[in-house]
Amino acid sequence: MSCDPHWTSYISALLVPLVAIFGSYIAFRQWRTAQNKLKLELFERRLKIYNSATSFISSVMTTGKATDRELHDLIVDTKEAKWLLSKDIAKYLDEELYSKGVDLQCFAAELEGVPISQARTNTAHEQRDIKKWLYRQYGIVDEKFSKYLQLSH
Repeated sequence: MSCDPHWTSYISALLVPLVAIFGSYIAFRQWRTAQNKLKLELFERRLKIYNSATSFISSVMTTGKATDRELHDLIVDTKEAKWLLSKDIAKYLDEELYSKGVDLQCFAAELEGVPISQARTNTAHEQRDIKKWLYRQYGIVDEKFSKYLQLSH
C-alpha cells in the first residue's frame, strides 16, 4: 500500500505561501501609490511657489511696476519655500526677488514729481537695471526650481 498524498494536499500546502506573496505584492503597490501621491502633493505645493515667483516677474515686466499687492502676494505665496524647497531658494525669494521689487517700487515713488535732472536720470537708470535683472531671473528661477519640480519615477 502506497501512502502518496492526494493532489489537494499539495495545493493546500502551496496556498499559504502564495497568499502571503500576493499580500506582500498588494502591500508593496499600496506603499508605491502612497509615495507617488506624496510626490504629487509636494510637486503641486512647490509649483505654486514657482508660479508665484514667475507671476511676480511677469507682472513687473508687463507693467514696469511692483505694486504693494504683488509684493504682498509674493511673500505670502512663497513663505513655505524654506520647508518645501531649500533655504537657498527661500533666501533668494526673500532677499533678492522681493528686495528688488521693493527697490523698484521705491525708485518709482522717487520719480514722481521730480523735474528732469541728473538725479531723475540716475533713478530711471537704476529702475532699468532692476527690470533687466528681473528679466534674467526667468532662467534663474527655472534653474533653481528644476531639481524640485521633477516627477520622474
